[in-house]
Parts: sequence; C-alpha cells; structure tokens
Amino acid sequence: MNSLLLTGGRVIDPASSLEIVTDLLIADGRIAALGPDAARRAPADFRRLDVSGLVVCPGLIDLHVHLREPGQTAKETIATGTAAAARGGFTSVVCMPNTAPAIDSAATVALVHERAKESAVVNVFVAGAITKGIAGEELAPIGSLHRAGVVAITDDGHCVQNNELMRRALEYARMFGLPVMDHCQDYGLVTDGVMHEGYWSTALGLRGWPAVGEETIVARNILLAEQTGCHVHCQHLSAAGSVRLLREARRRGVPVSGEACPHHFTLTDAAVAGSEKFWPADGAGVTGMAAMRPALPAWPAYHTHFKMNPPLRAAADRAAILEGLADGTIEILASDHAPHCNYEKEVEFDYAPFGITGLETGLALSLMQLYHARQLSLAELIAKFTLHPARLLKLNKGTLAIGADADVTVFDPDREWVFSPGESVSKSHNSPFFGWTLKGRAVATIVGGRPVWVEQRLAGAA
Repeated sequence: MNSLLLTGGRVIDPASSLEIVTDLLIADGRIAALGPDAARRAPADFRRLDVSGLVVCPGLIDLHVHLREPGQTAKETIATGTAAAARGGFTSVVCMPNTAPAIDSAATVALVHERAKESAVVNVFVAGAITKGIAGEELAPIGSLHRAGVVAITDDGHCVQNNELMRRALEYARMFGLPVMDHCQDYGLVTDGVMHEGYWSTALGLRGWPAVGEETIVARNILLAEQTGCHVHCQHLSAAGSVRLLREARRRGVPVSGEACPHHFTLTDAAVAGSEKFWPADGAGVTGMAAMRPALPAWPAYHTHFKMNPPLRAAADRAAILEGLADGTIEILASDHAPHCNYEKEVEFDYAPFGITGLETGLALSLMQLYHARQLSLAELIAKFTLHPARLLKLNKGTLAIGADADVTVFDPDREWVFSPGESVSKSHNSPFFGWTLKGRAVATIVGGRPVWVEQRLAGAA
C-alpha cells in the first residue's frame, strides 16, 4: 500500500509557519496533499489513520545518537537503536563516530551505511571523526569522509585538546561545507572528575568536574569559529557559563550553535545523592511531578544511571539551559542516547561508564519541561527537533512541504504514561527515568511514507 491519509490532526510545520487542523496525504513516499482536498486526491487503495486530537509534524531528527556499530553491539545495534528511535518519534538519527573502530575512514562510513540499509527502520546519517581513531593527534581524511557521505565531523566522547589541530580541522571542514560538532571538555580542568563540582560532590565524596571545564572549550570554539568562518556546533551544553558565551557570540553573528539534552534541563546533581535529596528542593523544578506525591520515583544515592558526560549540574545551570532554549540561544534538542550493558553500570560510581539512553524519553521530557512548563510553544519546540537540525546538517528533511520526503511524527502532547524497562526496545536499559510518569508520547512514526511504529490503539482504529 503506497498511500496513507492522516485525518483530523493538528498539523504543525515550523518550516512553513503552518499550524492548522487538517488532513495530510502521503503517496509514494512523499507528501502529496495537505488540506481539505487531501481525501479527495487519495487513491482507491489508501490506508486511513484517524489522528484527531493529535499533533502531526515533520519527522523528528536526533543529531546526537550512539548506535554502537561497529564493534560495540553488546550495548546497542543499528536495528535496536533505530527501533528505539521510532518508538520515541524520531524518523532520522545521526550516529556518532566513537565506535570500534572509529568512523574515521570512507570504508567505515560505507559499512555503517550498508548496515543501516539492511536493518534500520529510520533514516541513519553518519558523523565522521575529526581525528584518526578519535585520538586527538592527527586529522582524519575529512575530504574522503565528505565524499563518503558524512553530514558532520566530531570526536564526540572525546575533545580535541590541541587548539592548532582544531583550527586546521575547522579550515578543512569549511572547504567541504561540513559543520564541526564538538564535545566541549578541557581535560586539564576536568581531570578525573565523575560528577559536577559543587556542594553534592563534596557531600558525597566524589571527584568534582567543574563547569569551567566545559566553558573553556566553548569559548575556544567560539574564537576559532570566528577566525575560520566554519560553523561549530557545541554538543550537550550543561553549564550556565556556556549559555552566556553562546548567547553573546550568536548576537555578534559568529557561526556557532548549541544543543541541550533533556536530562540536563530536567535533573540536577542532587539526583546523584538519591531521590530523597532531589525531590524536596531541585525536584520542584520538574514539571508535573509534584502531583505524584507521595508516590514519586525513588532511587538510591550513587546510582550510576545518573552518571553522564557532561555531568548533571546545579539548579542554576539547569535554569540557564531552560532560559537558553526559551530565548533561542540554544536552537537544537538532542538525546545523546548512550547505551551501556547492565554489568558495566552495576559497579561503583567511580568505575561506571558515563551515559544514559534517551531516544524513548526525549520527546516527553522536552514537552514536560518546555511546552507544559510554558517555556515554548509547540511550534517552537518542534522546530528544535526538526527545522534547526535539518538546517545545520543541510538535510532535505524537517518539513511537510508538498513533495518533501514523507517523514512524519504523530504525537499526543498530553498523554501520561509510565516508562518501564519492559517497554523499552533499546538493547540497554541505563535510563534514570524508569518509573517516571511522563507527559507526551509519540503514537506513530512514519519514514518515507511507511509507518514504522504505530501505537496499538491507533493502529486498531485505522
């Protein structure tokens, strides 16, 4: 069946400044019609989905995902990772290159593309490495990576410490029109820190990771972007100082941008001390959770599901991230989906790997903290998942214009649901949000005109 008619949905397309309750027709993998005549233009064998009361928008894009192939398939595979993306409402993901081996050659890019063609249920775009082996010592063949089809370069999971090397990387990337995405971490300042340096690191006896370790590299990247003219995208911002630096640079027209992850604008470092310490104070900043008292989610101190890179920071940093999202300083939302095996996380906090899963909870947490908290309108929030990442990476995605690829997300912004390990389709279950009552959920994900995830109740009504 090549045609699908979505009827009665609230269609929101920030790329076209469109927000209207209407019908949407998909035919042969493309957006065919939008409006009252969509049903009339549908062929005889079309499938109908009644999406009344639901939001229909361009397919969500997550430009910061770890799919772990090649070499780390015990944590995640392209098949399981993209299945999780579909459940979360994402029709396109960008996989990071810190695999084994690293995606630092045209051959490895081709391997990932081939694996994605075989097993992915959503679009998989590839980010290549800045340096060989992500070792920060010698530039990767950026021209070859570009010809192989990467959409950006990054050493995510690592940060190029040599400023001269980073400058040359930006100069080469600009020649090929590639944005450079950077994991901002000054190793000399961060050293062996495992959580945010502040009150709770002292109280818990854990090695501190100062916010200035991120802010220093953000400042470095701004200066190099201004020097070279290459666009630098600062990944997973977590610190108030980073937001201030980015805001000032963007006002001056420097080609820089930033992204924020839901865990950084939902949680704080108090969560590492356990739920009893988090909920009374910082937990008040989580939209909708107060109504759950006294049955709030519970977890012990030192739980490794709250260990991530960069770390959860103080309440003031969380407020600054939310402010940066609200005023447009931070244009993009991303998950930094970083799956790990259970046995890797079931160790002492010091020894556990950094990272959490996020594809299945990213939309809900963003709706809670940004839309339901009245920080952003639905259109503004959707733009951070669609229009802005598509523009940054020059993808022919993120729009419902006639003739565009039929990548569509349907979600209920008001649906309440409890996230549980049994529901997750990711291969790993290192999420701090299990047991949370979330508000907002994807109910259908359509890629190239083909439904790859449809909630059972919606499918049954089709």
